[in-house]
Amino acid sequence: MFKDLDPILHSQLRLAVMSLLIGVKEAEFTFIREKTNSTAGNLSVQINKLKDAGYIDVNKKFKDNYPLTTCKITKKGIDAFEEYVKNLQAYLKTS
Repeated sequence: MFKDLDPILHSQLRLAVMSLLIGVKEAEFTFIREKTNSTAGNLSVQINKLKDAGYIDVNKKFKDNYPLTTCKITKKGIDAFEEYVKNLQAYLKTS
């Protein structure tokens, strides 16, 4: 009756990152950190997990001698997010 929820997206911080990226398509690391109120270290770990799953692309470069990391949601990430939301809604409809 209930479909499994994607364990990658079922983490609060990873879900928050994906929720931000689904709306803006691309965001800087500092923007994501501020919006999620997370530490840089924790966010970095969670971003790497999303990247390893193929849900986001991470681009690292320098801007005015400062590191600039941007994250962009992938087609696979969009599909996974939409499926997660659909499955979660199914849980809520049965209550």
